[in-house]
Amino acid sequence: MVLWAGLWIYGIGEALVIDARLGNAPWTVLAEGLSKRTGLTIGEMTILIGAVVLCLWWPLGERPGFGTVCNIILIGISIDVMDRVVPHPDALAARGLQAVAGIIVGGLGIALYLSAHLGPGPRDGVMTALHARTGHPITWVRLALESGALVGGIALGGRFGAATVLFALTIGHVFGVWLAVLDHLDRRSVVLA
Repeated sequence: MVLWAGLWIYGIGEALVIDARLGNAPWTVLAEGLSKRTGLTIGEMTILIGAVVLCLWWPLGERPGFGTVCNIILIGISIDVMDRVVPHPDALAARGLQAVAGIIVGGLGIALYLSAHLGPGPRDGVMTALHARTGHPITWVRLALESGALVGGIALGGRFGAATVLFALTIGHVFGVWLAVLDHLDRRSVVLA
């Protein structure tokens, strides 16, 4: 249940950032660019990109978990459903606040689905496998993957902007804070039980 809640919440965060129209997360820039070329929704393209990335696991010797498959499907569905529900503000200040809120909500979603320990997301599996095979620092491997998705997405017409930069610079810290909060709440509930 925590896995599904986390994945859905992450999709809400993505939809908030998308509908702020100040730029998307790097992989969502790619999904939006492909969406514009294919007529599929951003959520549908997110699912397809996740499936393609998952195909890279086998030659790298990785095996998906239940959470990996759920990640591919549920985030894309959540983005499309929540895109119809979340605000589409016009004022720049409101758009900026919505983008920040989307990053905070997305960070909570990541912390929740990672805490379920049911398998990494498709991009995470490729990242850790490439790190293990090449010996390159994991931060550089992740940067290369994110940069490739971002450059491809921009070339295809995906939205790049201030929110893209803010997302890239802060999402790791935001979900780290949420992980610490969840860990504290978990330890506190054990003490109270």
